[in-house]
Amino acid sequence: MKNIFIGNLSFATTEETIRSLFETHGAVERVGIVTDRETGKPRGFGFVEMTNGTEGDQAIAALNGRDLDGRTLDVNEAHPKVERPRTRG
Repeated sequence: MKNIFIGNLSFATTEETIRSLFETHGAVERVGIVTDRETGKPRGFGFVEMTNGTEGDQAIAALNGRDLDGRTLDVNEAHPKVERPRTRG
């Protein structure tokens, strides 16, 4: 399993568009576009999980820097979220 980060997405880009783009490189398990908790609007990035790691690496190499919906994609391997201490302000 390969978890892939996709940045610089257009707010008009859909999960279906991303799935179609990545499926040309292999089997896609899951696609998710991150949205703002309060407004529900897309935040301009998302994640794709691909079943096969090698296919995921090939998708990263092929799609990083590619234009989609007028934006240049930033595609690379996702890293685990780092927990940060909460601060009170």
